[in-house]
Amino acid sequence: MKAFMDQDFLLSTEAAQKLYHDYAEKMPVLDYHCHINPKEIAEDRKFENITQVWLGGDHYKWRQMRSNGVDEKYITGDASDREKFQKWAETLEKAIGNPLYHWSHLELKRYFGYDGYLNGETAEEVWNLCNAKLQEDGMSVRNLIKQSNVTLICTTDDPVDSLEWHKVIAEDASFDVQVLPAWRPDKAMNLEKPEYLDYLKTLSEVSGVEVKDFASLKAALSNRMDFFASMGCSVSDHALEYVMYAPASDEEIEAIFAKRMQGGVITREEEMKFKTAFMLNVGREYHKRNWVMQLHYGCKRDNNTLRYAQLGPDTGYDCINNYAPSAQMADFLNALITTDELPKTILYSLNPNDNASIGTILGCFQDSTAIGKIQQGSAWWFNDHKVGMTDQMISLANLGLLSNFVGMLTDSRSFLSYTRHEYFRRIMCELIGGWVDNGEYPADYKALEKIVKGISYNNAVRYFGFDLEAK
Repeated sequence: MKAFMDQDFLLSTEAAQKLYHDYAEKMPVLDYHCHINPKEIAEDRKFENITQVWLGGDHYKWRQMRSNGVDEKYITGDASDREKFQKWAETLEKAIGNPLYHWSHLELKRYFGYDGYLNGETAEEVWNLCNAKLQEDGMSVRNLIKQSNVTLICTTDDPVDSLEWHKVIAEDASFDVQVLPAWRPDKAMNLEKPEYLDYLKTLSEVSGVEVKDFASLKAALSNRMDFFASMGCSVSDHALEYVMYAPASDEEIEAIFAKRMQGGVITREEEMKFKTAFMLNVGREYHKRNWVMQLHYGCKRDNNTLRYAQLGPDTGYDCINNYAPSAQMADFLNALITTDELPKTILYSLNPNDNASIGTILGCFQDSTAIGKIQQGSAWWFNDHKVGMTDQMISLANLGLLSNFVGMLTDSRSFLSYTRHEYFRRIMCELIGGWVDNGEYPADYKALEKIVKGISYNNAVRYFGFDLEAK
């Protein structure tokens, strides 16, 4: 029997162990998509206790606590941090087979030097150990980033954001990790939302362009893209509830926009036509600027309306949408490539059943302008576990070139989540090492080193064009 999460955790063959320990383990981390707050980096925040680090905003953990029958008081309510931590510890010991069990113990091991396991009985010991450690200067946000071997972070930022904290970080010569904004214009696209007109007023103010029609909306967004680019942005991201290609004439789009500006109710068909026009416009702008377009879809959000009314969005009530938009996605990408305006694009679906369809879509739009120009994103959200990651990489290998994959990202709000890169790399090396061990790929370690280092880090450096050196 193997020891619990030892140095060869998840690595069952000699080939897998060599690939991880000789190549993947030492590679830096390039976190090209996350949701951490740049203000906390700028101010070099220190956390008072482990609950603030682990349970503040982490809906992954919240969902499991609810599954364990924990009262909301101890999740998002007014219970003390110590009480919340106790309830999480009592939940974690039941999370056998869940990635949260692995992630939590990787974080305890890497950042706090704790080699035991957390449960209801050890909670007091772990609470005291972690909180004492968090008081050390080396556990501030910037030092956590540095000790995690991170070279670059892309945050997630709205077009109206001032990016003031990015500016503070960029001008601070004492911190050499790049923290760049990523463009997330969902609020500018979602004209069906009740707060949309108020958002347009803010966009008008910050851009200096009065948004009164679709043409001026495009101008305002272009103005803000120029500003984001001046701050180092070269990556966009979109959360799409549906991928629905519904082209319409310029006149029809202007009429839909005018209807919304006048307070009219937009039909579902009108919404889809507007969003298609919006996405085609920004896609062309990304191509012009050599930005990468990331598309996240397949999520049905805020399903528990009772809890949504009480707690708001992003509190753990989302699920996989079974809608499979492969034809619409292909039509959308084709509309951009028809005029040679298709940017580098990464496709993420929350539905693992979309792996094969995405794999076939990629092959329709690859060309010589970039290696792996159209990518399948790493297994996302409900899929970033051992089975989900393995299935995504097997599908990508079957239908495309796994060797050109840009690899893992945290997609997290926590500064301890960089161990997810370790988790991913171990799973990746186990998969590739298994193929070597089974005689499906030769034990050519010169080629294997290039593949493993590429997926771990170097492919992302090349693909995004960041000012970094390959390793």
